Amino acid sequence: MSGAFDLSDAPLDLAALAGALDSASAGACVTFEGRVRNHNEGKPVVRLAYQAYAALARAEGERIVAEAHERYAIEHAACVHRVGTLAIGDVAVWVGASAAHRDAAFAACRYVIDEIKRRVPIWKNEFYADGESGWLHPDGTPVDDGAAR
Repeated sequence: MSGAFDLSDAPLDLAALAGALDSASAGACVTFEGRVRNHNEGKPVVRLAYQAYAALARAEGERIVAEAHERYAIEHAACVHRVGTLAIGDVAVWVGASAAHRDAAFAACRYVIDEIKRRVPIWKNEFYADGESGWLHPDGTPVDDGAAR
């Protein structure tokens, strides 16, 4: 991982990511794994494809992790989001935070994932069992591709 936030086109090494949060003074380590599920809004999903505006995504992701450090008494925080095609069950996003106490670690982890989903320019294309597909921003809102115009 090059910074506190990164994009990856390869499966994530979850143990290595969590290990990077280790600290002798951290009594808490909280991690979150966002996984590809087999449905969305009643439609069967068979796979996802993520795309990102990489330079802007990395810059905004780094800013979000820095904000978590400013807001919460944490020692370390990091986030990695996958890009490319993912299968059902794959980890699409990983967030981790370590701190002396659990409250700060939980709050920082929650803050990072919520802000990543809200602010970072990453989009997913859901591929459905019926052969259709649809682009969504990670916060779940449909992306207007102009087709309805």
